[in-house]
Amino acid sequence: MPQTKSQKVKYIFVSGGVISGIGKGITAASIGLLLQKAGYTIAPIKFENYLNVDAGTINPLEHGDPFLCEDGTEADMDIGTYEKFLGTNMSADSFVTMGKIYQTVIERERRFEYNGEDVEAIPHITDEIISRIYGVAQKKKADIVIIELGGTAGEYQNVFYYEASRIMTLKNPGDVIHIHVSYVPTPHHLGEPKTKPVQLSVRTLNSMGIQPDLLVARSEQYLDKRRRDRFAVFCNMHPEDIISAPDMGSVYEVPLILHKQGIDKRIFQKLGLKVKEPNLTSWNKLVEKIKKEKKKTIEIAIVGKYFTTGDYKLRDSYAALFDAIDHASWEAGVAVKTVWVNAEEVEKEGVKVIGHPDGIIVPIGWGERGAEGMITAASYAREEKIPYLGLCYGMQLAVVAFARDVLKWKDANTAENSTKTKHSVIHIIPAQKENLKRRAYGGTMRLGGWKQKVQKGTRAYDIYKKYKSFEDEKNGVVSERHRHRYEFNQDFEKDFLKNGLVIGSKSVVENLVEEIELPEDTHPFYIGVQGHPEYKSRPEAPHPLFVEFLKVSAK
Repeated sequence: MPQTKSQKVKYIFVSGGVISGIGKGITAASIGLLLQKAGYTIAPIKFENYLNVDAGTINPLEHGDPFLCEDGTEADMDIGTYEKFLGTNMSADSFVTMGKIYQTVIERERRFEYNGEDVEAIPHITDEIISRIYGVAQKKKADIVIIELGGTAGEYQNVFYYEASRIMTLKNPGDVIHIHVSYVPTPHHLGEPKTKPVQLSVRTLNSMGIQPDLLVARSEQYLDKRRRDRFAVFCNMHPEDIISAPDMGSVYEVPLILHKQGIDKRIFQKLGLKVKEPNLTSWNKLVEKIKKEKKKTIEIAIVGKYFTTGDYKLRDSYAALFDAIDHASWEAGVAVKTVWVNAEEVEKEGVKVIGHPDGIIVPIGWGERGAEGMITAASYAREEKIPYLGLCYGMQLAVVAFARDVLKWKDANTAENSTKTKHSVIHIIPAQKENLKRRAYGGTMRLGGWKQKVQKGTRAYDIYKKYKSFEDEKNGVVSERHRHRYEFNQDFEKDFLKNGLVIGSKSVVENLVEEIELPEDTHPFYIGVQGHPEYKSRPEAPHPLFVEFLKVSAK
């Protein structure tokens, strides 16, 4: 899909060097925000190295929490970053893996679409990469496409992405620039930033025929003139093209830091675009709200099962959840201290591991490991009147806890974890049974945005109304994103209703249970949702369920 002259689309490649997780996604999103606020239509796209077709089958401990898009795409966390900075929904076009590239090329070869050619990495793999870049430009009617390359320069897995960048730069002179984000370490025993790792990273780019137009240097502190001058000399760049990106209190300050150094102006100049001043009024207000001193600090316990990797604890396994808590805390005007509680430890040692937090969240999860600890947490929150928010698995296990404690069905469980129980209060719907029989795990769950009708008189209805979050208030319709196979078993619905559990909403299409709660006169806040409100939360539009949960917890 070649670019036509009438398109006049500009392309910005963003690559990384030295270490992964350095902040390419934050940098790409920040640049996108600045250009968007200057009036340009931006289309980001992330290319990942792995051979998985999407991120849905990856253990969150391996690559972080997959981000769930409105169209059901299970993507990399950076896609969530783009949504939060740009305020627009991403889709399947915004996320491509090497597995998807290979799959497309091989399927095309099987259909004889290459007319008997030898199908090779170059040009066929690189052509497919470039085609997807041009495709997202056309579909989104973009002025500027920002292409984030996964991994770091020098890895064998992503060499074809860099080759595609080189080819596009050659074929579209003046319309393509390359921004390299690299890490400047400051070893404690030396006490000064060391530039050699970045120099070697840029040299690796040069060896692939790419000269970066801008260098974003990530470091603990601002770069001094000496370091900028060394980068300019050894990386063959102008000093004004070296941008410092120090550690900040919040990632949402990064666009302001980059703008202050003129990165957007340099991009406009290099791409031959009219220099425009971005309107950052609302973003400045957001940062002011983030930095404003909070008068009260509350403690929220997250009882989950994906915190530990080796001897270390990993925040990225619940990245969207922690972001949603942050967004809501700024709106609620409280500081939040999150306590990470391993559900397996709750199984072994009981609720003393949880302590006495102001609120409890049980998040997404899969399978039997740690499930009993999460059920214990749901019971503990209900019995002790601690505000509780159950997300997907956390909603399902709250139902199990209620069945065991209130209905006295001691064998109650989810069919995901037990096939022997007579009370499968959470079960699998027939369509999903067929998927599991065929071992069709990838992309076959109930995914993406699903509309649900919220019942008047429920806590959920009042919250959505309070924060003006209905898509259709007259009919009480909202949409939440889903990522699960198992559902509330409606064979037992009457038993639950008779004993005080409230079913707050059901899906518009299949009439499946979407939300459960306890009445406000029996519990200050006890809500479980089958969907994932954390994936819809944005810094300038926090999700109302999280905001209200924190406000009640603060009381």
